[in-house]
Amino acid sequence: MLSFFRNFANKNKTFYNTTMLQIRCKNNNMTKSFPEGTSLLDVYQEFADDIKLPYPVVSAKVNNASQGLKFRLYQNRDVEFLDAREGSGHRVYVRSLCFVLYKATQDLFPGSKLFIEHTISRGYYCNFKKKGYEPMVEGDVEKIRERMQEIINLDMPFRRNEATTEEALRVFAERGLTDKVKLLESSGQIYSDYYMLGDTADYYYGPLVPSAGYLTVWGLETYHDGMLLRVPDWNNPTQLAEKVDMPKTYEMFAEKTKWDIIMRLSNAGDVNKAILKGHASELIQVSEALQEKKIVQIAEEIDRRFHDDENPVRMVLITGPSSSGKTTFCKRLSVQLLACGLRPLSFSTDDYFVNRLDTPKLPNGDYDFDNIETVEYNLLEDHLLRLMKGERVEIPEYNFVTGKREWNGKKLKLAGDTVLIIEGIHALNPLLTKKIPDSLKYKIYISALTSISLDDHNWIPVRDNRLLRRIIRDYNKGAYTAQQTIAQWKNVCEAEDQWIFPFQETADAMFNSALNIEFAVLRTHAEIILASVPKNCDEYAEAHRLLKFLRYFIPISDKEIPPTSIMREFVGGSSFKYPR
Repeated sequence: MLSFFRNFANKNKTFYNTTMLQIRCKNNNMTKSFPEGTSLLDVYQEFADDIKLPYPVVSAKVNNASQGLKFRLYQNRDVEFLDAREGSGHRVYVRSLCFVLYKATQDLFPGSKLFIEHTISRGYYCNFKKKGYEPMVEGDVEKIRERMQEIINLDMPFRRNEATTEEALRVFAERGLTDKVKLLESSGQIYSDYYMLGDTADYYYGPLVPSAGYLTVWGLETYHDGMLLRVPDWNNPTQLAEKVDMPKTYEMFAEKTKWDIIMRLSNAGDVNKAILKGHASELIQVSEALQEKKIVQIAEEIDRRFHDDENPVRMVLITGPSSSGKTTFCKRLSVQLLACGLRPLSFSTDDYFVNRLDTPKLPNGDYDFDNIETVEYNLLEDHLLRLMKGERVEIPEYNFVTGKREWNGKKLKLAGDTVLIIEGIHALNPLLTKKIPDSLKYKIYISALTSISLDDHNWIPVRDNRLLRRIIRDYNKGAYTAQQTIAQWKNVCEAEDQWIFPFQETADAMFNSALNIEFAVLRTHAEIILASVPKNCDEYAEAHRLLKFLRYFIPISDKEIPPTSIMREFVGGSSFKYPR
């Protein structure tokens, strides 16, 4: 009987070893057959002549989920190859570059610590401490840069190891990587992937390029008291993104780090351990208190400058990107200004929108509602000037149903103790108030600068924080599905790059609206919403990625979030009234 099965297996060996898959390439809409277990890299080489990508391929999407080029296929799949211009491709490139940086620091300075903290100046700020937390000295950055180039020249392969979480914990514990130990201990996962580059181990929550030789465009330089890892330009990955000096934003991040120290939280593992110990309520209270303290400081500074005899402030301009919490911040600031004895008067730039038919359009024909030309800024500035002269001014009201500006007899006049508050995405744009002296204006920039990283080498992008907020708010209001919000997000980000970020460094004050415990609360709301995104649409890749990192956080209820919190603007339950 045994000989029969052996003969049968030998006769059918070819059949078993040549199971073929049908792989459709979305880049060219072609389908070809491949043996089971073929890697994406091999698939790409077969399709390469028919794929018209202008830049080198660094990763792919398989059934709309991001994968590395070493990923092997065992079922029929749709595949789309990506270069570093596409979001997930860019993240794969940067993630891999961070591993090379980490290995270089470990090779040169064993026992050192590298913290890849946040994006700034179109690069990534890295805090580096030698063993014993000794600071860097002159020449250290050059040595690290040279070692990185050696690793890239050797084309060292990135090796992914799938292991039990217990085994991964042992690997990281032996190397003293307590940040990764805390993350994986609280993840609840049975298996965890980790990566090796030579003899250096690290953990990343997304794929890497196949080998270090793929990383041809990068830079490393001294930046304040740390390093700036420079990365390819989003639109042209063959060149570095242009560096932009951002001293005020750097100080804003430094303040965030100070808050992290106060709360003894710096990564997801810290948050999860605090939650498991029953400290969630305390963390929320301290986070809210720190934000309120900052709002009080800003209000007191406005009050001081309002009573300046030579250059009294009469106007507060507030801007920030989408879902940064501008509306709630304005309301909380107004409360604190009242407590200072001032009378805040909110002035909406929305009422000065041009008629919808006159709105500029994007190349695809959609209305470009974020363009400065959507606001009749000359009329708005004229009204502001007249108000500050003490005149009574009739102001328009915009009818969002008809898409027209209307004059309904609404008139305003400023009293002696009144300070104007103007909030909008163009509030810091000089075109809006070019005839008004800067000495009369107090400018505020607000954003959700993510306070928590997954671990020392896995940051959470600021835009992810805001995108999650927007997805939840849009869904709760019945305005858009998660798929629709994700589909719009690229245009939102491009508008921010053009109309908001160029002016943020002109602000007198910057405010961080993110809470350290925010992702634990957002997970409770976002999981079911993101799970509704169909797998057969392009937006699934982003939904899948957001869900993946959210699940590193232990979810908690929002019942302890106070009704005046900025978080309430997105998860509901605010005591403030918001415009429809």
